[in-house]
Amino acid sequence: MVKPVGLPVIAPEGSRGKNLLDLVSAHLRRRNSRGRAAVVHRLDRDTSGVMVFATNGRAKKTLMDEWQDRARDRRYLALVEGEPGAASGRLDSWLAPAGPSRMKIVPPGTQGAQHALGSWTKSAKGRGYCLLEISLKTGRKHQIRVQLAALGHPVAGDHHYGARSDPGGRLMLHASLLELVHPSTNEILRFEAPAPPAFLTAFRAPPLTWSKEEPRPVEAPPRRAGRAGRKEGPAPRALRRDRSRRSPPRS
Repeated sequence: MVKPVGLPVIAPEGSRGKNLLDLVSAHLRRRNSRGRAAVVHRLDRDTSGVMVFATNGRAKKTLMDEWQDRARDRRYLALVEGEPGAASGRLDSWLAPAGPSRMKIVPPGTQGAQHALGSWTKSAKGRGYCLLEISLKTGRKHQIRVQLAALGHPVAGDHHYGARSDPGGRLMLHASLLELVHPSTNEILRFEAPAPPAFLTAFRAPPLTWSKEEPRPVEAPPRRAGRAGRKEGPAPRALRRDRSRRSPPRS
């Protein structure tokens, strides 16, 4: 399924708020009164995109025990501030908690740290932003957000990790593809979710203008309506995904 932005996967401890796990379980109970979904990977509350749930205990155990092997391809779209100088690059660092809801990069081998691996490819650029396609090898908490901020290009809307603009009114991070080996049939399943419309607004807004000395984010001006009858230009190439293309948990 496609997780919407702003909805937690599970309710915080002590809360009965709306969450994705309860919604999926309610859907399953329409066919089976005892049905309940099980979480096998997560997305941050403010990240949207593809997620899968297990529908029984056996599938949950298989997926969790063999996640690194069965999740063959995990990709995200990240709209970042500025533009990296290279066309592509690696993400290779060690992450450790820097508080209850924050992570930081630490020296390799630091006690309690986890190795975070991935890569990025530049897909489109414009108006002071760049769209990157991220491929993950690991799924660490806030992995993409921390690593891109360390590169000097934080995810737009991510004020938690240094972003100074909010062109879409949300964290501009989206899980766009998950290729998974089925836990019982071993069939290769491929799930895709196109980038949300909010990702297009940054390419149509006026260029970013801020001072490096400014401590607070500069909000992007509201989008201006075009002339009557004027056609919009084509979306960036990465947003027109070719679903026939193939290639071999948490950001």
